[in-house]
Amino acid sequence: MIATPIKSETVTLQLPGDLKLQVTPEQFAAIAAVNPELKLERTATGDLIVTPPTGGETGYRNIRIAYFLVKWIEEEGGNGIAFDSSTGFTLPNGANRSPDAAWVSIARWQALTSAQRKGFVPLSPDFVIELRSESDSFAKLQSKLQEYIDNGTQLGWLIEPQQKQVEIYRAGQGVEIVENPSQLSGEMVLPGFVLNWERVYSVKL
Repeated sequence: MIATPIKSETVTLQLPGDLKLQVTPEQFAAIAAVNPELKLERTATGDLIVTPPTGGETGYRNIRIAYFLVKWIEEEGGNGIAFDSSTGFTLPNGANRSPDAAWVSIARWQALTSAQRKGFVPLSPDFVIELRSESDSFAKLQSKLQEYIDNGTQLGWLIEPQQKQVEIYRAGQGVEIVENPSQLSGEMVLPGFVLNWERVYSVKL
């Protein structure tokens, strides 16, 4: 008699809105290790966040942003390290976050040990970008950007492509809202980095 293998099926776990799953930093690391295909985050209070995959337009914009950031580093001397949305950072408040794009100065990167560079990077990036997709809560993204700033990030962009709007977060300053900008500047945090809005917003799929 030949045993027939049982086929496993992937199911989606739906949780009531008021129910949260809390995990320790060690549990989060273990969950992330066995689920590399998922974008997972953890709040400072231990709540586990699972972000669904983005749609085509958001994915296109994400990779365009990453391309221009790396291009600036490689071709114009941007003195730092760029990271994509799959990179995890452990902020000083204990949260585990993964911005859509991030940049860390070379001095801060070189100050990390080899082990720290291989795992969740134990710092809040100098610069972060969050690109809102249609499934994202805008209020939660605003809170996330402020969390980066509170934990040491110097400059952050919250890009809302549906409204053609960008919220600019700066350390020690209020939030600036820019409507349909022609370009975005890295200011003194990323000297010389300029992101052309149209080259990111316009999706030619």
